[in-house]
Amino acid sequence: MSRLPRGGVFLRLLHTSDWHLGRPLEGRSRQQEQEQFVDEICAIANQQAVQLVIIAGDIFDTYNPPAWAEQLFCDALDRLALGGKRAVAVIAGNHDSPDRLSAVRPLAQNQSIVILGLPQEAPELAQRQNSERVRTVAQGVGWVELALPDCEHTAVLSLLPYPSESRLGRQLSVPLEEYSLRDAYSEVVNEIFQAQAANYRPGTVNIAVSHLFVQGSMSSESERPIEIGGACTVAVEHLPAGAQYIALGHLHRPQQVKQSIAPAYYSGSPLAYSFSEANHSKAVYLVDVVPGQAAEVKPCPLSAGIPLQRWICSGGLAEVEQRIEAAQGKPAWVDLEVHVPEWLSNEAVARLRQAWPWLVNIRSVLPQEATRQRSERLSSLALPEIFNRFYQRRRNGGTPPQELVELFVDLANTVAQQGGEGVDNA
Repeated sequence: MSRLPRGGVFLRLLHTSDWHLGRPLEGRSRQQEQEQFVDEICAIANQQAVQLVIIAGDIFDTYNPPAWAEQLFCDALDRLALGGKRAVAVIAGNHDSPDRLSAVRPLAQNQSIVILGLPQEAPELAQRQNSERVRTVAQGVGWVELALPDCEHTAVLSLLPYPSESRLGRQLSVPLEEYSLRDAYSEVVNEIFQAQAANYRPGTVNIAVSHLFVQGSMSSESERPIEIGGACTVAVEHLPAGAQYIALGHLHRPQQVKQSIAPAYYSGSPLAYSFSEANHSKAVYLVDVVPGQAAEVKPCPLSAGIPLQRWICSGGLAEVEQRIEAAQGKPAWVDLEVHVPEWLSNEAVARLRQAWPWLVNIRSVLPQEATRQRSERLSSLALPEIFNRFYQRRRNGGTPPQELVELFVDLANTVAQQGGEGVDNA
């Protein structure tokens, strides 16, 4: 891969992020696919003689992931660390519970695995003298210097887990206009980056790691941001200029951050997590770097998991059958839009799902006149019946629980009353 001199002179790192372990696809488990991409990443690390693995946040999808997801994460760390012979650095993303992520730190430290849950934490790794294992040279709040086996240079890692206001423990005392808040937030992140970068030296490999949104980057629907507006956005000029490579997490599309003074990349998620990512290529980044030189960055494509596809079948059910036949049984999660003269019956939907078990969504598109007539018929129905029909269409059959119907009607009435109108719930 590299044009840099070999023989242990350069450091080779693997950058990945946004695993979202435990995340389903609209109710369908993706455990097997997530196990597959962990296998693939571990294989790449071994085949490419990677010396440092960076996981830049959102390891889990929720604060309380399923037990199998936590087990998969621990197994991945164990396989990647090679008993302490390979460095691994992990930071928390916005979907991770900092406390839960850090719970395995006492065990991880035995293999010199760096895990940071909060922006103001220090790694607290034991300093060992064994040259055959990763050694901690120095450390402090948000940074660590590591000596790696078979590498002539030490690496200084500045680590900034997801820096929300609450996790930073700082309240931005500015007016709540979006642009003012964005500028103040970006300045705070810049201050942290600059403080961490003070530990970079000309003779070390200098790497920055964070989980945040850089202004101008391309997002997708599957990120499910938890911040409001653009308040938690960092200006590109506030990324650390002294870093030779900036490993970012948060966005699910692999991409380089344009106009960054230092090479900055989002590795993206290993799987597509929404149909907005249909047909997107997934990758990890392999990076070769030596002190004082620009890093050489190469995407390494990932093939694990079932692809997501959107089928728009204007030719009706006949075209759907043709698509299924052409796929020859090769799995693909499908979001289907089919143009038909009338709404598909539950029986027709069941037949489609039997013919293609990876159908996630099925949407019938009717001619304009049929749609207008249906709207007129719905206007004469009571709200509970409209909800029943909606539920059956979305769930492709079945009856909603009575408590769900009652909850919907109560919410609809509350909203309508706040607007000065009533809703018939007869």
